Amino acid sequence: MISVSISPPNLEIATQWNELVQRAAPNVFMNPAALCAAAQTGFAKVHMLLAWDNDVSPQRLVGVWALGERRIAPFCPAVLDALPYDYAFLSSPVIDPDFTDVVVGAFFNAIAGDRSLPRVIHLALFDRAAPSFAAIQKLVSYRGGSQLVLAGEQRPCVSKEFGLKRSGATRKKLRQDWNRLSAQGVVEVVNLRSPDEVRQAFETFLALEMASWKGAHGTALLCDARDAAFVRQLIANLSASGDASVALLRVDGRAIAAQVLMYCGVSAYTWKTAFDAAFARYSPGALLVDKVTEQLLGTPGIEAIDSCSAENGFMAHLWTGRQAIVDAVLDVGPGRSVAYLLEVARLTGYQRAKGLRDRWRARASARKARAAPEYKTIIPNKGPSA
Repeated sequence: MISVSISPPNLEIATQWNELVQRAAPNVFMNPAALCAAAQTGFAKVHMLLAWDNDVSPQRLVGVWALGERRIAPFCPAVLDALPYDYAFLSSPVIDPDFTDVVVGAFFNAIAGDRSLPRVIHLALFDRAAPSFAAIQKLVSYRGGSQLVLAGEQRPCVSKEFGLKRSGATRKKLRQDWNRLSAQGVVEVVNLRSPDEVRQAFETFLALEMASWKGAHGTALLCDARDAAFVRQLIANLSASGDASVALLRVDGRAIAAQVLMYCGVSAYTWKTAFDAAFARYSPGALLVDKVTEQLLGTPGIEAIDSCSAENGFMAHLWTGRQAIVDAVLDVGPGRSVAYLLEVARLTGYQRAKGLRDRWRARASARKARAAPEYKTIIPNKGPSA
């Protein structure tokens, strides 16, 4: 028998959580420590759904799914976001593989039976290959609910078995950049793991990001006090349990690139990257990720790395592995509610606008390429041959 409890985030299930992620496909963004950071800072309104197997004693945790609550506008109906807070990059629930179908059904029954919860769920950045996605689609159809699956993307990823480029032009360039950078001083890569070290190194990352183009465009984490408070609490909470670290690329002791890492079960996550623009010609971000990838895949217990990156990011040039990510919206109840129709309109409108933007950028790049001067090789005339 499976029962589901719904509550604000708490750390009381930390031990059961650690046991669950050893059996289930992991998702660090569902870690109770991360969810508590959102609650502690008031960054998001999160509902933590916990599925329990009551046929064993003591009862065993077999599923965790955190959902954020959001409104498009003050007077619009609320919806549930499977990405429980901003800066999460995977929305799949963590479910014991022996209980996938029954836990998904129990989650939906719990949502439908709680009058305080919205019935519409936005599945953003959901792992399409996860058994839970097929179970969700099947269950929504069975219940007579509505669902719309939108175009997804192929996220770069790598594992010990597949996805690491060991040769080719990218590998050659990385070696050249490393050698050129080494000529500037003593180069080292450190991955700091203790809570105090992580806290200090994370401040280094924040400073590098703020000094970059993100700071100039107002999108760096330090540009928003609310965002900064949340991510500091997020990294503090995760590092306290050994689930976050910060890797630094240093030249003569000076950090020129920082990579914030997260961990869950057998997976690592390259969450955020920043680098010093003064060293941009050496590709410091790519160099750091490349070295960290080698270190992590050589670490016992780490089997795969999720880039948390879009398919057109620089990690796509480092790793050949791809993870299919899907975006969908569904209604737990029968029919099509007003909230469902509004959410579908919002998402489809956003996708159209994004498509127009991408086409405009492609045309602008093509025009720029056509306007660039052409350089032809001139072969000197040596006259008639003898």
